[in-house]
Amino acid sequence: VQLVESGGGSVQAGGSLRLSCAASGYTYKRNCMGWFRQRPGKDREGLAVLWIGGATTTYADSVKGRFIITRDKGKDLVYLQMNSLKPEDTAVYYCAAAPTAVCFVHSILPGDFDYWGQGTQVTVS
Repeated sequence: VQLVESGGGSVQAGGSLRLSCAASGYTYKRNCMGWFRQRPGKDREGLAVLWIGGATTTYADSVKGRFIITRDKGKDLVYLQMNSLKPEDTAVYYCAAAPTAVCFVHSILPGDFDYWGQGTQVTVS
């Protein structure tokens, strides 16, 4: 499975960005998609997960109500719509893939995901 993120950039506080993650390869083996971020000097943080099969989602408290994870199943794309951005949202954002079961444990742990994109920078000022 190969994952490629896009859509990062610079935005003013209060603004919005939509990140995209294009998946290719044996995607049917990894139906739990997640978005993570890593802020400078911090550990990688789970933000949201989505089960491709039924669109079940889970969000971290830090982004609940501001970020939305969606997918275009036909195009193997997963999105992260980020609204009301804050300077503390500045980070490198990653998408990742995991087996289906990971989406139903109601926690978003980087160690549960075994395929990762290269990351895309988001800067909020």
